[in-house]
Amino acid sequence: MAIAKKGDKVRINYTGSLEDGTIIDTTLDTGCCEDDDCGCGDNGCEDDDCGCGESGPMEFTIGNEEFFPQIEEALVGMAPGEKKTIVIPAEDAFGEYDEDEVFAISREQLTGDIEPEVGMELELTGDDDEPVDVVVVEVNETAIVVDANHPLAGEDITYEIELLEVL
Repeated sequence: MAIAKKGDKVRINYTGSLEDGTIIDTTLDTGCCEDDDCGCGDNGCEDDDCGCGESGPMEFTIGNEEFFPQIEEALVGMAPGEKKTIVIPAEDAFGEYDEDEVFAISREQLTGDIEPEVGMELELTGDDDEPVDVVVVEVNETAIVVDANHPLAGEDITYEIELLEVL
């Protein structure tokens, strides 16, 4: 039986979840699109970026930094059929939540006929002309408050992984 090592191409299944049990990503077919509570909407998973429509094992080469390094490291020494649980701390996952990434912009700075609403996702242009994705968190008559943190910032993520095959 082959034991996984750095440089090996592997096939794995995984499920990533938050501390409260919310699944944020999985290679397993959860069938959630048939479930009205999954939040996929009427158009199916592919249109709503919920991730639950994308199932099937993931293939990558250990050490090529295609996945979280902690997961790639955990795979080293595993045999097909083995399972492990890995916790990725927030600072190594999507970063700590940064209050400085929540800021107000004048409504006059909005272009076009945008009528901002709480929860709306916008793309702003940063000081370096790089696009910055933000979510509107507050709206008033003169300004909107936006949050540029990644939606999973501040969250530890637990991954259940199973090595299926060393290719």
